[in-house]
Amino acid sequence: MELKLYDTLTREKRVFAPIDPQRVRMYVCGPTVYDFAHIGNARPAIVFDVLFRLLRHLAKQGVWDGGKGETAVTYVRNITDVDDKINARAAEEYPDLPLNEAIRKVTEKTDRQFHEDVAALGCLPPTVEPRATEHIAEMRMLIERLVEESHAYVAEDNVLFSVSSMPDYSKLSKRPLDEMIAGARVDVAPYKRDPMDFVLWKPSKPGEPAWPSPCGIAAPGRPGWHIECSAMSWKHLGEIFDIHGGGIDLVFPHHENEIAQSRCAFHTPVMANYWMHNGFLQVEGEKMSKSLGNFVTIHELLADWPGEVIRFNMLRTHYRQPIDWTTRGLEESEKTIDHWYEIVGDMALHADAHPDPVVLQTLCDDLNTPGTLTRLHAIAGEIRGPASGLRQIELKRRFKASAEFLGLLEATRGAYLEGHPRRKRIDRTIDHTRINALVEARTIARAAKNFAESDRIRNELAAMGVVLKDTKDGTTWEIAR
Repeated sequence: MELKLYDTLTREKRVFAPIDPQRVRMYVCGPTVYDFAHIGNARPAIVFDVLFRLLRHLAKQGVWDGGKGETAVTYVRNITDVDDKINARAAEEYPDLPLNEAIRKVTEKTDRQFHEDVAALGCLPPTVEPRATEHIAEMRMLIERLVEESHAYVAEDNVLFSVSSMPDYSKLSKRPLDEMIAGARVDVAPYKRDPMDFVLWKPSKPGEPAWPSPCGIAAPGRPGWHIECSAMSWKHLGEIFDIHGGGIDLVFPHHENEIAQSRCAFHTPVMANYWMHNGFLQVEGEKMSKSLGNFVTIHELLADWPGEVIRFNMLRTHYRQPIDWTTRGLEESEKTIDHWYEIVGDMALHADAHPDPVVLQTLCDDLNTPGTLTRLHAIAGEIRGPASGLRQIELKRRFKASAEFLGLLEATRGAYLEGHPRRKRIDRTIDHTRINALVEARTIARAAKNFAESDRIRNELAAMGVVLKDTKDGTTWEIAR
């Protein structure tokens, strides 16, 4: 089984082959911990969690002859804990505290909430989760190397990368420099040699976090955003690694600048062999923003929806496509998850249970999660339809193993309901045994052409909030929302 991934750099889908089969390496840009993560931040967390699960499975199956199993995959997702946005939020929330103390309070709170939220979404912890403030030494080393190689220069206690020193800058975004200048919020400063030059290091203001500066600069300072990821990926994955991921909004300038820094520092043809980016997210047809009142955090969503419903809803759209986040979509996802728990929620899996082969094949086609969910719908239909005996047991095992592989149905049905008060309240009003008996009685009445009795039973079910759907394969039911 081969894995194909779309590479933003080459604009093509290619068969994935790790540089070192015994150590598959992936880096994904993580959160800047100044505020609760919004639903847009959940998308890369879920997307690359699915890829992490898939890579571990393939490594365990020996697809690349690595021989180490799932531990051969190293997934690094960083934490940005030094940034202008953090400083501004700290000063706003804790005006009476020294800035450094306020920053610590903000980053600790938002970091803890991020990890609780993504765990509730079914995301596995990364192999390594480096923090920017713990890698200042590596950043200084890279900066000094870039200055020595004439790819960067010192100006008024700042260190800036010289974009003109890299002939193929903008290869990832494929945008002309003049278009980048016009379209980007370029920081205009008199000490810049070129408007596109970007900061690697800058002096700290009084009270801000500060470290000894590189390149003999006397004033203490702090790193720019882009150099942080170059340093952390180098530290934990090496000069060239397999996959670099993140949101499409990071292609320029962040990932473009990462490539420039890392390639020029190490004289390498690439920084990563595959660049993967998830598409934009909008809410109810509009761009998410606080000014429009549609800014939604993961934490707020989890108060109303189970984490598995949010995860399922995210996986319904291919990761490279834009996604429109709607309440209607969440309601549809909730109905599906509820139904899936009803058919296999309490089934225990044996150690040798494997995901459905078609699910894996579909997922190996550039993480085609909509296709995998379509396949699971088909299996669920077969479980409810003609399958019986050993065939049904096998289908249920395959279904449950596939759902768990995607990070879904990982609890028992009781734990799922118990863990979410709203779902628990809804479920307590449903008498499944009585509903199923009435549906069966109606089926018998219809077969006997006793339509008056059939209509009476339908009306009784409707009064209970049950909606019937008659198909050629039989009758299904659901609770009206």
